[in-house]
Amino acid sequence: MPQTKRTLTGVLSGLAGLVGLSVVAGVLVTATVTPVFAVTGAAAAQSIDLFEGLPSNLKVDRPMQPTTIYSKDAAGNDQVMARFYDQNRVPVKYDQVAPVLIDALLASEDKNFYTHGGIDITGTLKAVVGNVTGSTTNGGSSISQQYVKNVLLQECEQGVPLKDKDRDAKLNKCWDDAAATVGSSGIARKLQEIRYATAIEKQYSKNDILIGYLNLVNFGGTVYGIEAAAQRYFSVSASQLNAVQAATLVGMVQNPNAFRIDLPGGTYDCDKDGNNCKNSQADGYADTLVRRNYVLSRMEVLGKITKEQFEADKVQPITPAIKTPTSGCGDAGGNAFFCQYVKATLENDASLDSVLGPTKDRADKLLRGGLNIYTTLSAPMQGAALQAMADHTTPTIPGMDFGAAAVTIDPKTGRILALAQNTGFTEEQTDTATSGLTSIVYGADTAHGGGIGFSVGSTYKIFTLIDWLEKGHSVRETLAAPVKNYTMKCGNSTMTTDTPIKNFNNQSGYTGTPMQFTRDSLNSGFLSMASKLDLCEINQVAQRMGVHLGDGGSVTDQNVPFDVLGSKNIAALDMASAYAAVANNGTRCAPYAIDKITGPDGTDIPLPPPACTEVIKPEIAATAAYALQGVMNSGGTGSRANPDDGTPLIGKTGTHESAQTMLVDSSTAATTAVWVGQANGDADIYDFYSHDVNVPDIRYGLSRQITGAADQFFPGGAFPDPSQSLLKQSYTNLPSVVGMTVDQATQTLENSGFAVSVGPAVQSNLPTDQIAQQDPGAGQVITGSTVTISPSNGQGASVPNVVGMTMGDAANALKAAGFQAAKGTCTPGNGDDTGTVSATSPAAGAAAAKGSSVTLNYVKKNCQG
Repeated sequence: MPQTKRTLTGVLSGLAGLVGLSVVAGVLVTATVTPVFAVTGAAAAQSIDLFEGLPSNLKVDRPMQPTTIYSKDAAGNDQVMARFYDQNRVPVKYDQVAPVLIDALLASEDKNFYTHGGIDITGTLKAVVGNVTGSTTNGGSSISQQYVKNVLLQECEQGVPLKDKDRDAKLNKCWDDAAATVGSSGIARKLQEIRYATAIEKQYSKNDILIGYLNLVNFGGTVYGIEAAAQRYFSVSASQLNAVQAATLVGMVQNPNAFRIDLPGGTYDCDKDGNNCKNSQADGYADTLVRRNYVLSRMEVLGKITKEQFEADKVQPITPAIKTPTSGCGDAGGNAFFCQYVKATLENDASLDSVLGPTKDRADKLLRGGLNIYTTLSAPMQGAALQAMADHTTPTIPGMDFGAAAVTIDPKTGRILALAQNTGFTEEQTDTATSGLTSIVYGADTAHGGGIGFSVGSTYKIFTLIDWLEKGHSVRETLAAPVKNYTMKCGNSTMTTDTPIKNFNNQSGYTGTPMQFTRDSLNSGFLSMASKLDLCEINQVAQRMGVHLGDGGSVTDQNVPFDVLGSKNIAALDMASAYAAVANNGTRCAPYAIDKITGPDGTDIPLPPPACTEVIKPEIAATAAYALQGVMNSGGTGSRANPDDGTPLIGKTGTHESAQTMLVDSSTAATTAVWVGQANGDADIYDFYSHDVNVPDIRYGLSRQITGAADQFFPGGAFPDPSQSLLKQSYTNLPSVVGMTVDQATQTLENSGFAVSVGPAVQSNLPTDQIAQQDPGAGQVITGSTVTISPSNGQGASVPNVVGMTMGDAANALKAAGFQAAKGTCTPGNGDDTGTVSATSPAAGAAAAKGSSVTLNYVKKNCQG
């Protein structure tokens, strides 16, 4: 018959040959904590040798902690924007925990904590016996032992990446390895636990071990550590816990997921539909209540509370005051999209590799690293941007997927001062067009939490302007800019627009200067400029100025004529950065959102300095700014966005088809980019309104309000004077086209950079359709001037040169040429007695109709005779 009762001695001796480790464990426990005990025999000697050979250098590393993102409030104080965690933990110091919590813990878990050497002898031996007999009773462990177990568990869990496809299985193995109780592995774990526990008792104070345990232990779900538990379950700090609350929390550590009290529907033993669970609000959290009252009873037995207190406390119901911990950008309110930008930066930005490690490990760093992230957000500027967004936009417009975004940066540093958009924030999948909720940062690129960007329209013309100036052209150079097909070169290849590209509002083309083209945002003007440049090099300018496609691609990957007019999808923040470079004398500072990072211990983690690089020469920047100021001044396309507060501004408007609009403006101290348009779909934005304003016009009021705030909070000054060499009028040699056909003359003049106007036919002896006159005539004229050409009517003759002839001879010569002579003005002099011709009208060589009169002015000694 099998034995039903066995003594401890009988178990150890009876199984010595079968499970020698069990004997070893029993002996080692005794040998370790009671060194005066006489241990003899070979088994004891082997046990001690084995024990001394186990590692004792337990690495008590920092536990997993949340990362916290901060911004400044209006007074300049740090305030929490958002927290991210895998384990919600708020480490505290020993003196930040209510004494009654310490009393509850020690009374129920380890009453001899302050007197033993790290091991609960009885509990550990009980665990060994249970292992050998197959009992499910674990046996008690000291606080030091439990601390060791949690340290080992934490270390194992930290080694499992969040994105590991086998994460759940590996986490379960971590628990098994840290808390194994069955078989030789259970005894081996207990041996190691004992060794570590005795070692840490020599390295750390009792209070350090105690608070270390309280900061590590799980309290159910993702709640770890006593401070997070107190806040979660009772909405108080650990320093404010009363006896009933303390006993409840201490009781939970025995089985945290079963005893948790934040699930009113219950925690375990549910029916097949997931209902009628035990330990629910309905049963008064019965299991937790029993465990809490056990802890209270132990406190009463040990004199930590009086009998009267115990009797009063044990009848109190479990009354949670649940406070949901903040996690993720959804808790950042109006700053949620800026928060999302920061989060994406922490996870994806390669410039932080040297600081935070490779991007593949960043998610773990964010949720476990205990980092403190201090951001660049300006509370006054962000508040103004959010207010402007509320005043001018709505989260949705029925019939279209409406979107709007605004970003403001400091051109001298690249610090992002504000980032706002029209939608609400959610991490859930949703139909943004109808819900007005999204997690996509409209103003940013994919790598920073955004989408693929939006077509930026004519704001892209800045790069043609920069390339024009860098090639030595003047902003006052005159160009013909009719609406027509334009041919452009790109390296060794050429391309021509398929159809003539119209101007905004069907404005006709004209002959003008880049100053005028920029002010009016004239498509044909910039196409004319680009036709004299290299399209590939224009896109290279954009790339050099820090612009890339929203999906991360290069703006130089594809080159087509429409690039000049902004067909590429680019984030508003990148366009703001390019204009900021112009405002900052040609130096671009890459946008960034993080000012400072500290580790969980408050130590600064050095960040790369602001990435500021000269991308265009100062004289180019100054001259470009000179031209771009015309956009924001009276008569310019961006003038409606100017707050008219006296601050000098540069800027540019942009519209792409009937889907997207943009406006970028900048002072010397703040740059703002606004995008308004269709987030998805192909609806015509001109058919929709918000706050009674047509969608394409929303950008003006939105930008004006935000820019006005920027001018107040970040006052700007005057821009540098433009380069005089880039303001000069340009002169070109005008060829003679007299005698050419109209088509030949037109092509010759246009190829030379002139505009052509065909006047009415004039009298000439040249054949019909040949040019008889041009105005101005051949010679040096202003580059790009308009030349009027007049074809011959084929019915004229050239006036012969009769100057110096007598009046009679002159009349005969004119008659012979088909003209009639008419007496003109006489001037006294030395001429023939009948008069000598001094001039004719028309002049010699001029074309005139046959039979017409030619007036003869003459000289005569006596004009009265």
